[in-house]
Amino acid sequence: MKAFRAAFVAALALGLAGPASGQVDAEEAGFQGYLQLLAARARGEGVRESTISQVMAGLTLNQRVIQLDRSQPGSTTGTIPAFEPYRRSHVDASRIARGRRQFAAAVGQLGSIERRYGVPGPIMLAIWGHETDYGGYTGNFDLPRALASLAYEGRRRELFADEFIAAMKMVDRGVPRSKLVGSWAGAFGNPQFLPSVYLRVAQDGDGDGFADIWNNRTDTLASIANYFRDAGWRTGQPWGVAVTVPDGLDRTSLGTTLKSPRCVRVFDRHTGWKTIREWRALGLFPKSGNWPADDVMASLLEPDGRGKTAYLLTGNYRVILDYNCSNFYALSVGLLADEISR
Repeated sequence: MKAFRAAFVAALALGLAGPASGQVDAEEAGFQGYLQLLAARARGEGVRESTISQVMAGLTLNQRVIQLDRSQPGSTTGTIPAFEPYRRSHVDASRIARGRRQFAAAVGQLGSIERRYGVPGPIMLAIWGHETDYGGYTGNFDLPRALASLAYEGRRRELFADEFIAAMKMVDRGVPRSKLVGSWAGAFGNPQFLPSVYLRVAQDGDGDGFADIWNNRTDTLASIANYFRDAGWRTGQPWGVAVTVPDGLDRTSLGTTLKSPRCVRVFDRHTGWKTIREWRALGLFPKSGNWPADDVMASLLEPDGRGKTAYLLTGNYRVILDYNCSNFYALSVGLLADEISR
């Protein structure tokens, strides 16, 4: 395959070079050659030729998305910043107020969605609020162009090539090509799904025949709920609870040797699992509200260190992490949901 790609790109570059055009942009020529590889793969996966032509028409290499991808921070061993400033900026009064207005406007729809999927309405709204500020900004990059450019660049080729093919399959399924607009990294719509996620979990919540996560609130919330159900949300269990930790708690015995295939560094900050009954026996108590049931399993996270607000986190917290592998993100989603429901 590598030899074929190199030969194809070289031939394409030679073919494009003309006496009036001067030196051919070799990188653009290489990208156009790579598009043909993606087209061949799409055909092999059953995408219609008309869809391939429609999606690929006029695509050029987008250097901006490549620059944005390369500028993303990698794994570091530096000091983790404090959570409190992040919480203040993401669980702010404006976002809480807009979430409460959405909750009031959609209360009937939310009840139906909750009964079907088992996911609380405030959790769905908190995801929507965090991802796009309830639809306020969903991105303006052409998704096929961005995804193909990122796949061609090669740092995460398999991921972005898969998502490019999934975007084609969306169009094959009936999604208008004009809907394929979103973030530079390929997420789109109110919940910022990747194309493969849309194909897997997007829901037609209002029964009109189209899972419209761009403009339809019911479809948006049902799709988020379906994602959470698919990821293992446990009905009736909270995501977690803010707690006060006694000064004398011996943390040396609370560690865990378990490793997660995802979010490895994120879970490194958690203790091992104990029941709520066991945590109470160790002297922890909730800052407000009620304890989860005694037999619920939870891990302890102290995001800002000892003496600050800590959290006992259930398995549902890890479902939120499945959506975005960041403790700060998952904590703020849970806290925003709590505020919306007050």
